[in-house]
Amino acid sequence: MIRINDEISLEAWEVSESFTTAQGPGGQNVYKVATAVELRFEAARSPNLPAPVKNRLKRLAGRRWTTDGALIITAQETRSQQRYREIAQKKLIEL
Repeated sequence: MIRINDEISLEAWEVSESFTTAQGPGGQNVYKVATAVELRFEAARSPNLPAPVKNRLKRLAGRRWTTDGALIITAQETRSQQRYREIAQKKLIEL
């Protein structure tokens, strides 16, 4: 579960993660080890977000909002898979 604020928390089924190789510098393993994270939040289907929040999120998400109503967030700023997960979740909470 991801806690957004005092009123909003996201259930585990609403958020999924997949890992890919990161782009850019990173040493010999940058193209071999899947450390970059793509976080997918099923925003349109979320029972935990009020409609005004969903509408605002969709507007803020721009191209990261898919046609089926999911928000896609990627993180690849470091070389640590765990750190990418934290960054992606932080981006989601900030949105």
